Amino acid sequence: MTTTPISRRGVLKGGAAFAAGSTLGAPMIWAQNIKDVTLRQFGTGVSNLNEVAQKVKEDLGFTLEMTALDTDSVTQRAATQPNSFDIADIEYFICKKVWPAGNLQAMDTSKIKNYDKIVGIFRDGKLTPESTIAQGTAPHTVGFTSGPDGKDFVQEESGWMTLIPTIYNADTLGIRPDLIGRPIKNWSELLNPEFKGKASILDISSIGIMDMAMVVESMGEHTYADKGNMTKEEIDMTLGIFTEAKKNGQFRAFWKSFDESVNLMASGEVVIQSMWSPAITAVKSKGIPCVYQPLEEGYRSWGGGIGLSKALTGLERDAAYEYINWYLDGWVGGFLMRQGYYSAVPSTSKEHMSENEWGYWFEGKEATDVITSPFGDALAKAGETRDGGSFEERMGAVACWNSVMDENQYMVRKWNEFIAA
Repeated sequence: MTTTPISRRGVLKGGAAFAAGSTLGAPMIWAQNIKDVTLRQFGTGVSNLNEVAQKVKEDLGFTLEMTALDTDSVTQRAATQPNSFDIADIEYFICKKVWPAGNLQAMDTSKIKNYDKIVGIFRDGKLTPESTIAQGTAPHTVGFTSGPDGKDFVQEESGWMTLIPTIYNADTLGIRPDLIGRPIKNWSELLNPEFKGKASILDISSIGIMDMAMVVESMGEHTYADKGNMTKEEIDMTLGIFTEAKKNGQFRAFWKSFDESVNLMASGEVVIQSMWSPAITAVKSKGIPCVYQPLEEGYRSWGGGIGLSKALTGLERDAAYEYINWYLDGWVGGFLMRQGYYSAVPSTSKEHMSENEWGYWFEGKEATDVITSPFGDALAKAGETRDGGSFEERMGAVACWNSVMDENQYMVRKWNEFIAA
């Protein structure tokens, strides 16, 4: 006699109620109760998408309420308002600000079904065993804590994570090749007088300062011991170079939101600027040439993950773990990878992408047919390749991670002076 195993998700969807052991090591979430659960999630617009909330309702049965905020607002809320959310969808670099406040709970990796498939970047910091760990706040340095009540960061896989990784990318400059008309190979081009009045940088201090550092090193002005942890003198020098450029009229604008960056580039008001992958996607979907330009000095990278409020317990916490496991099962990863991001568990995302999509977005292969965004907009034609190539080429060329510096307060003050100059 053989038995057919019934998956936990199948139980939830099918409404079966029987005393079965949970695959997560937590009590079974009864189907009749799960539909009454509402989880409140906040984060940036990068991954707080209505399509994800709708799919959660379809697949898991509960309601996910999403709020999209800018990076600074996300940081403030996670650090000061633990009762205002259940799930924090945040970036690793702000863990230094948020985790010591004690508003998030450590997460048990034994409850994460695909933990062993999470890329090494989030576990030991290395894409491959030979990889060099980049400067800044590499995710694995703030990804683990010492135990269920830990307020610290530990440098080994302790079984307790601060965030469960979900999404990441290698960022660079976006350009309008049709308006520039020549190759762009270096970060220093952002301050090239040729683009006076047509350049832009993002006005989020902890990210913008890293783009600036890439430019300063590219110009040959300075070599930082760690771009992600500058001295006061380095902060002054870096912002001084950009303040001079600003006073000379180099910048058309400073953007804070995804939409602003898209509009600046699509209109042609700006031809070179800090950009994010879905913003490139959005410009290209309008039929306007836009390139996420690989640069000789490498990429500035970032990673995001899901954290749980300290106040989350019981059925709601079980539902949150179910959501995290669903998130890493591949549907969300496939959806986000069609915008140019990477999934923390690429192998499951592959199952939710066509061979053409996987080859184009992950392997750097020529498209064999039209490549579309998750919303159906054409992004590339057959024969085209992804800007920067394969996953290994792009993530293997990361020079620094988004970061919070020891001198963060000083840096923010000086940044505000730069914006006001």
